[in-house]
Amino acid sequence: MDILFAQIQADLRSNDALRQSGALLQALQQCAAGRDISVIAKYAVEEIVASPASAVSKKLAFDLIRSTRLTADLWETVCSGIRNDLDFPDPDVTAAAISILAAIPSHRLGKLITDCNKEISACFDSASDNLRFSITETLGCILARDDIVTLCENNINLLDRLSNWWNRIAQNMLDKSDNVSKIAFESIGKLFQELETKRMSRLAGDKLVDTENSVAIRSNWVSSMVDFVWKRRDILMARSLILPIESFRATVFPLVYAVKAVASGSIEAIKKISRSSKTRNTSDSGHEESFVGVSNMVSHLAPFLVSSLDPALIFEVGINMLYLADVPGGKPEWASESIIAILTLWDRQEYSSARESIVRAVVTNLHLLDLSMQVSLFKKLLHMVRNLRAESDRMHALACICRTALCVYLLAKENVRRGQKPLVGTDIASLFEDARIKDDLHSITSKSLFREELVAMLVESCFQLSLPLPEQTSSGMESRVIGALAYGTGYGALNWTEPALEVVEVCRPCIKWDCDGRTYAIDCYLKLLVRLCYIYDTRGGVKRVKDGASQDQILNETRLQNLQRELVRDLREVHTPRISGRLLWAISEHINLEGLDPLLADDPDDPLNIILTNIHKVLCNIDSSPSTTNRLQDVQAVLLCAQLLGSRNARAGQLLPKELEEFRSHPSADSVNKHQCRLILQRIKYVSSHSDDKWAGVSETRGDYPFSHHKLTVQFYDASAAQDRKLEGLIHKAILELWRPDPSELTQLLAKGIGLNLIKVTPSAITLTGSSDPCYVEGYHLTDPNDGRITLHLKVLNLTEIELNRVDIRVGLSGGLYFMDGSPQAVRQLHDVVSQEPVRCSVTVGVSHFERCALWVQVLYYPFHGSGAPEDYEGDYSEEDPQIMRQRRCPRPELGDPVIFRCLPYKIPLTELLVPHKISPVEYFRLWPSLPAIVECTGTYTYEGSGFKATAAQQYGESPFLSGLKSLSSKPFHKVCSHLIRTVAGFQLCYAAKTLFGGFLGMMISGASEVSRNVDLGDETTTMICKFVVRASDASITKEIGSDLQAWMDDLTDGTIAYMPEDEVKEAAAERLRISMERIALLKAARPRRKSSTSDDDEEKEEDEEKKDTEHKDYEEDGKGKGPSTLFKLTAEEVEHRALQAAVLQEWHMLCKDRRKLN
Repeated sequence: MDILFAQIQADLRSNDALRQSGALLQALQQCAAGRDISVIAKYAVEEIVASPASAVSKKLAFDLIRSTRLTADLWETVCSGIRNDLDFPDPDVTAAAISILAAIPSHRLGKLITDCNKEISACFDSASDNLRFSITETLGCILARDDIVTLCENNINLLDRLSNWWNRIAQNMLDKSDNVSKIAFESIGKLFQELETKRMSRLAGDKLVDTENSVAIRSNWVSSMVDFVWKRRDILMARSLILPIESFRATVFPLVYAVKAVASGSIEAIKKISRSSKTRNTSDSGHEESFVGVSNMVSHLAPFLVSSLDPALIFEVGINMLYLADVPGGKPEWASESIIAILTLWDRQEYSSARESIVRAVVTNLHLLDLSMQVSLFKKLLHMVRNLRAESDRMHALACICRTALCVYLLAKENVRRGQKPLVGTDIASLFEDARIKDDLHSITSKSLFREELVAMLVESCFQLSLPLPEQTSSGMESRVIGALAYGTGYGALNWTEPALEVVEVCRPCIKWDCDGRTYAIDCYLKLLVRLCYIYDTRGGVKRVKDGASQDQILNETRLQNLQRELVRDLREVHTPRISGRLLWAISEHINLEGLDPLLADDPDDPLNIILTNIHKVLCNIDSSPSTTNRLQDVQAVLLCAQLLGSRNARAGQLLPKELEEFRSHPSADSVNKHQCRLILQRIKYVSSHSDDKWAGVSETRGDYPFSHHKLTVQFYDASAAQDRKLEGLIHKAILELWRPDPSELTQLLAKGIGLNLIKVTPSAITLTGSSDPCYVEGYHLTDPNDGRITLHLKVLNLTEIELNRVDIRVGLSGGLYFMDGSPQAVRQLHDVVSQEPVRCSVTVGVSHFERCALWVQVLYYPFHGSGAPEDYEGDYSEEDPQIMRQRRCPRPELGDPVIFRCLPYKIPLTELLVPHKISPVEYFRLWPSLPAIVECTGTYTYEGSGFKATAAQQYGESPFLSGLKSLSSKPFHKVCSHLIRTVAGFQLCYAAKTLFGGFLGMMISGASEVSRNVDLGDETTTMICKFVVRASDASITKEIGSDLQAWMDDLTDGTIAYMPEDEVKEAAAERLRISMERIALLKAARPRRKSSTSDDDEEKEEDEEKKDTEHKDYEEDGKGKGPSTLFKLTAEEVEHRALQAAVLQEWHMLCKDRRKLN
């Protein structure tokens, strides 16, 4: 290998272009094989890039540079070589130099563009097609990047140059060369795409603070390009038609984006953000001209849907025509043509790599079609969604289909109410009457998970429909959907219950399923059933016209009553043991017992007899394993059913006491169940003795389904429960993204303008150098949780009196950090650092895992850089010797000996590797016991004030107990709930977060103040103790936190809390106990003595009580006094903890009520 590398180096030093290109090809082959070619790259930079060479050799050398790492000195050589090549006579060499600009590190690119702007501008006027293609392609990639946009903020001249370059790129769309025209269209489309998909925290290159100016600059460029395309749309469409058919696809998006921006009016909002002084109306003719422009664009694109044979082109044209169909005045025919063309790709099994994209495009734009078209496509779409492999894509498509089904039903019903002709097949049952779907729903032991996903998604969509619809925006795809739902539900507040009733009728077979222990889909179904029964008050029977009921209400209540009777008959066929008790409860809570036929009392098919039989079956089922049933919960549910039935129906009150007495004598009944049975029997006896009182013993329904896993205290962590939680997470995520999407930051800017909440505030800097160092260095960091990257921004200040020609900043890493290019360290070269003038630089690193990490900064400055003059070659040398020529062309100044000093390490807090995780308090407390890894610690801090001031005087202000925890509000935690008892009792705080890599972390902070010994002395320093409990889903998280508990507390509280070891905590507790006992003893001693006449009697009473206590204890220790019992004695800590949790939940409910009132 050394021989091969030596040969490559020798060929690179030669002056033969053929040998050089061959050597570079061999080096690229070695690089592709995974070998280190950094030595060869050094020779390639010095011998090819920095010296005259052929265009082919230059291009190969730049390819080699892209595939390897270079030192800072070599990058400087590359930049100087590019400057020389921009003036080279051969345009192909210049084109090669232009192409490498996109690979230049961003911290060097700004200066290079500033120095060479004239040469770069001249490339647009070149007669060479290759050079015009290269400059258009390269600048199209560079100018859309955020680091270039940020450079323009403080440099008006650079901003003007870059704006002119965008205009030149736009003009190149009409270039005579097809390749140049195509790449210009792609560059403009890239600019539009960058604005559409913009995340204000995600920046290309180095991470910088995204400010208001950078957003305005980008918006200004977009608005100017939209103006250009709109005004010249006819010429651009004609130019795109004469491009080769394989290049036409690149012209579609920029043309459609500009036309839609003008037609929908979004260009005015973009111009408003850009704050351009030249803002003017894009179209003088108003709405008419924009509609004509959209129609012309559709006419321009439509023929390619039919005549093209390229699947990618058909898909691109179809997607963009769907965008045009969504503008005001868009026609359903445009959408139907596009969707039919896209579905043809699926039928022909072409473009198979984009199956998910095809389905997403169709289901997302279904609302653009007319009702008959939506109904005709429904069954086909169900089959397409069923065959999707990716779970997230399948859930999103299924959510779109379920929402479309509800929209179709509501629209059809409302159209009929308004006098239009009814459309066949618009009810929920008809939309899902496909044979395969029916087979899945009616099959008991089907292995398909799709049916569970379908039922759960339909039910959750009905619940979303019952909530207030989000605000309707002025434009966009969601506006039509929201408008359709508002149109369908505007007739009445409970119109959502009509499609929900259809859903519970269609999904009724799900209660018979055997899903290997999974119950999420069935629980969703029963939850919706209970809600409907509560709304329609099925317990009271079908309402009548004279009671004020409408015909629709009477029909719906009759259907729901019939459905309840069918569910009663289905009780015999329930195959999931956990569902039996839940279904019994749902039916017993809401069934109309007064409507039962008394003549069928002996009929085994009578609903009441079936219910009682199943109650007996559940109570006596002692052979089931814990993995298939939850007996504690099932028995409680069935006992509640017995109480409800016995209180509401006389025949049930006569039959149930026998079942309950039998269960009480059963050995499986514990003392709690026995007490509960006794209370139920007493209640039934009371109701039977007050038969004249209609409301005796009857409790009202609440419409709540208590068996949802959020409300269960006992969880079974088996495979089926894990699958249920996974399915629930996927469905809720898809539902929220579709029905309640979080607006993007760009959308917020367009809607509300730029505010302080969206613009990042630069954090405070940390000094990394000492007071006597000749260079002052400070730094701060920014975290991008989207990409898992951290950027360290450094400010370097020369404190010496001389100008430093060169300063090197070297940055090393420790912990879970890595550089983007894989290099072991980063080097930033600073030139001409003037005394007392700050110079800034930045370094971006990635985070690989959750671990403590730090960046180590080292400063090297060269006080004698450039002082040694290069050796002057005035001898009689041959001009043809290439080695001598290179030495004369490339003089290298002497660096001299550097001065090296190391800075303090810049430590990244562990909290920077977390992101807030929104979670409800109920879900948080459900999840908390299941987290396997735990770490606990105790911290202390001091606060001013004690006694009366610390309690009563702080009722209306901020409590002094939390003064050390104020910084937690700025940390990346979601505050689940908090309850502060404003006395010495204490508080509890709950926080939830996730790591950048998906691990869950929950934290509880609780504490109580130590009241001063003398509370009447006024203000004084008082110690506060806080208990931190951290639980995580992965042991590595708690291990990293527990390795340095003081550092963790510093990260949380910015150094205000000191870690206190457990031994010291125990000693402090013992000391407090001793002091308390001494005080109690003093108080007892100071208590006055009682009278002697009663002393003897009191002593005898005390002795009798002590005897009774000892006898009671001995009796309990023998274990003969009581039978099996589930009652247990709680410790004081457990009682306090439960009380705090109850207070926390109560506070959360009050906050929710207040929020609803405000809304």
